[in-house]
Amino acid sequence: MDFTDVSLTALRVFRAVADRGTFTAAAASLGYTQSAVSRQIAAIERAAGAELLERRRDGVRLTAAGRLVLRRAGVVLDEIDAAARELSGLPGQSGTVRLGWFPSAGAVLVPRALAALRATDPALHVLGREGTTPALVRALRAGSVDLALLASAPPFRPPDTESPPLVLTTLTERPLRLAVPAHHPLARGESVDVADLRGQRWIASSSSGEDRLMGVWPGLDERPEIGHTARDWLAKLHLVAAGCGLTTVPAALAAAAPEGVRVLPVRGGPQEQRRLLLARLPQEPPEPVTRLAAALRATALDLDTPARGA
Repeated sequence: MDFTDVSLTALRVFRAVADRGTFTAAAASLGYTQSAVSRQIAAIERAAGAELLERRRDGVRLTAAGRLVLRRAGVVLDEIDAAARELSGLPGQSGTVRLGWFPSAGAVLVPRALAALRATDPALHVLGREGTTPALVRALRAGSVDLALLASAPPFRPPDTESPPLVLTTLTERPLRLAVPAHHPLARGESVDVADLRGQRWIASSSSGEDRLMGVWPGLDERPEIGHTARDWLAKLHLVAAGCGLTTVPAALAAAAPEGVRVLPVRGGPQEQRRLLLARLPQEPPEPVTRLAAALRATALDLDTPARGA
């Protein structure tokens, strides 16, 4: 089979698998059966004469040939999608940017940045999606998003080991905070001592692909008591408001805390820093991508300024 005979469907399926990380997730996103996805991948690999995906227990990883095909397939699919938008009268690719963000960034930063853009740059069309940091990195590599807001914790390693490295810009670096019920004894002061975190009940969730618990203070020197688990940040904060336990939050989420919650710094131990990163592929970005990146940087700075020195 000649590779020039590969169908657009096969290219879309291949990009979805590279983006989502598994055949199952790609099938769900496309509305296909898993067997249909497998057939399309088998067809494109036969045409390429090489394995494009390394099958692993935790999903798939692109081979060198897969990275080459993905890069070229992205150009083809983006041009086809741009033509479809122009034919339907929707904004063309020149004014459209696809943005990805991790959940807590979508609570405050992204809505404020998009609201500012509507006032200053109404012709810029932003298409958004939420995801975990690993999923957004795959989406960047697959060409499914143009920019991604990523979370990073010490020791601040690159988000993946693929080549070429992603271009990363640090928008903010701030200490992790603690969300406490307003009626809790720890809420009486302007900060919480790290020693007082022993014996507390926590609201947590498992970090995707990791053993550590998110929501529990890092480095806690005891086995934590987990009262509730929840993936959604808003659900966690409302559980805190109901007096169900404590949870950690990025500093930027203080503005989204519901009534009945105090968000406080933790003193007495090493500061648990968290970075907000803006990531993109290394090639020169189109001008709309640059405009959106500038708006996100300006909004992050506005949100960060009141808390400086805290």
